[in-house]
Amino acid sequence: MSISVSDLVTVRSRHPEAFAEAAARRVRRPLIGDSGRLMIVAADHPARGSLAVGGHKLAMANRVDLLERLCMALSRPGVDGVLATADILEDLLLLGALDGKVVMGSMNRGGLAGASFELDDRFTGHRPQDIERLRFDAGKLLLRIDYEDAGSLTTMVTAARAIDDMAERRLPVFVEPFISRRTGGKVVNDLSAEAVTKSIAIASGLAGTSAYTWLKVPVTEDADEMAAVMETSTLPAVLLGGDVGKSPQDQEEAYEKWRKALGLPTVQGLVVGRSLLYPAEGSVETAVDTAVGLL
Repeated sequence: MSISVSDLVTVRSRHPEAFAEAAARRVRRPLIGDSGRLMIVAADHPARGSLAVGGHKLAMANRVDLLERLCMALSRPGVDGVLATADILEDLLLLGALDGKVVMGSMNRGGLAGASFELDDRFTGHRPQDIERLRFDAGKLLLRIDYEDAGSLTTMVTAARAIDDMAERRLPVFVEPFISRRTGGKVVNDLSAEAVTKSIAIASGLAGTSAYTWLKVPVTEDADEMAAVMETSTLPAVLLGGDVGKSPQDQEEAYEKWRKALGLPTVQGLVVGRSLLYPAEGSVETAVDTAVGLL
C-alpha cells in the first residue's frame, strides 16, 4: 500500500471530524472469530517512547514505514486485529485497514521508557469512554508492580478502576501484568515462573468483576514452566511477543516458546508487535504467516 503523508495531513488539518466518521462506519466483528483464536498485531510502543527494535534505536520512528508494515500485517490471513494508540488507529481508520478487524485501544502510556517515572504508568491514552464512543472492541493496560516502589499501589488502583469502567460498558480489557524492579536505573521485568505466577494472581483479582478481563502474559524464561504458571487463573489469556532479539535464531527460539504455550487451556492467542513488524530476517508477510501458523 502506498501511503500519502500529504493526504493524511490534509485530513488532520482540514477535516478532523473525518476520524469519528470513519470510526462510525467501520465494519465490526466479534472479538473471537470462527477460528476460536486471536492474533493481534501490537503497535502501541511509540507513545511510550519505546522505538527500538533489536539494535536499531529508532526503528519504529518512521510513521509511514510503520503504517505500511501494519497494513501489510493486517492484510494477511489469520490476523484478527491491531492494538495501538489513538494517533495510529486514526491513520489506519482513514486508510480503511480496520474494517472487519478487532481494534484495541492502548490505555496507559505514561510510563515512558527510561524515565525516572517509568513505573508511574498513568492512563494517558484511550479512556473507556473513548473506546466506547469510537466503537472499538477492547482496551489494553500495562500493570508493572515493583515491590520496592510504593507508587505501584497507585498504579494498581487506577488499573482496577479502569477495569471497572470497561466492565460497566461490557468491553473486554487486556491486562498485561509484570513484577518489575530497577536494576542499574533501568526497569527490568522478572520473567521467572514465580514472578509471572504472582503477577497473574494479582491482575486476576483487580476490580469489582473479572468478567471482561483478559490477561496478556509473557512466556517465562523456561517455557516448560508455563503450564504450571497458567494454572494460576481461569481468565482467558493471550501471549505477548515483545522484542525477541537481534538474530534469526532468537526469533526461532521465540516461536518455539510460543508454540509450547499456545497449547495450554487458558491461552487463546497471540499479541505480537515488533518481532513481526520488524523481523530479524525475512519479510513482514513471512513473519506474520509463521506466527499465524502457530495458532
